[in-house]
Amino acid sequence: MYNFDQMPDRRDTNSIKWDVEKQELPMWIADMDFSVAPEIMQAMQDKIKLGAFGYENVPASYYDAIVNWQEKQHNCQVKKDWILFVNGVIPALSSAVRRVTHPGEQILTLTPVYDIFFHSIENNGRKSLEEELEYNAKTHKYSINWSSLEQKLADPLTKMMILCNPHNPIGKSWTYKEIEKIAQLCHEYHVYLFSDEIHGDLVLDNSFSSTLKLPDNLKQNLIVAFSPSKTFNLAALHSASMVVPNPELRFQIYRAINNDEIAEPNLLAIPATIAAYTQGNAWLKELKKYLLKNRQYIANFLETELNELNLASEFATYLAWIDISSLNINSQQLADFLKENTGLIISSGNVYRGNGTNFIRLNFACPKSVLIDGLERLKKGIDIEKS
Repeated sequence: MYNFDQMPDRRDTNSIKWDVEKQELPMWIADMDFSVAPEIMQAMQDKIKLGAFGYENVPASYYDAIVNWQEKQHNCQVKKDWILFVNGVIPALSSAVRRVTHPGEQILTLTPVYDIFFHSIENNGRKSLEEELEYNAKTHKYSINWSSLEQKLADPLTKMMILCNPHNPIGKSWTYKEIEKIAQLCHEYHVYLFSDEIHGDLVLDNSFSSTLKLPDNLKQNLIVAFSPSKTFNLAALHSASMVVPNPELRFQIYRAINNDEIAEPNLLAIPATIAAYTQGNAWLKELKKYLLKNRQYIANFLETELNELNLASEFATYLAWIDISSLNINSQQLADFLKENTGLIISSGNVYRGNGTNFIRLNFACPKSVLIDGLERLKKGIDIEKS
């Protein structure tokens, strides 16, 4: 029904991803190379046909769409009055950081992790506290050192933990038991838990467990944020939601996002989000099947053509986390070398801290033909580098 083998030509369209030289192939930023679902396109076109674009409210239908989506997709029971509209997950995070923590206090992350978290922490005068995930070089999987995590959460200066769930860049969907244990520790040590669930709809084996499944007593210090931006490739729409079950905390967050002027929608944010969450399920199902095949192609390619590299990501997100530790080169050097010698642009793992210097991140949300091109360039670059 939907064609994922074709892609829009976004060169010379103000695209961050595609503002590249003619011979270059960008496979870095988390931005899909597929056309937006036609149901969402229609909703936006209908809005534009109105021809009047004054100030917008957030209607009840927006909250209804989110409640129904969370229930049907993730078996989460969300009340409408828990939901706050914001124009982005990261603006929401930065706003929450400023409201519930103070300069000089610590905010904990599990690294390697999405690098913009550090901007939200450090640009606001807070200190990044890293709990580096343990990496098993044989299984190529990550796990949490629970005693170390508890020690850091118990530090009186630790006031917030940012959980990336599912975890970018390592492509891991945390289990319910892991989430419950994290929430229990945060509750015990009076630490706010901010869960970024922007990739929650993109767990390819459908194993996602939202923090919204937690029991009520573990949701009292919880702030959850998500968006249709990754799921439906709508990053420039600037539409996201926060869910805050505790009414007192929710009022504080409400004050914060309004003070920071990030709680008002643009003209397309509401109709497009409603269309995504009410009509986008069929498109999403087909997308995930396509992404799963692309992921398997990467796994097979590495095994047969580049067996010195290993796929370390599991089944969350459309971002492949590739272990390059067997090469005598760090991730930034390899990323620079690949761009210069093959035109392939990938993300260097060092920006995500933790053990990221031994990894690269590659976006496989693209037509298979583009993926094949990218992997062939990766092989060519590594062959050149080794010679």
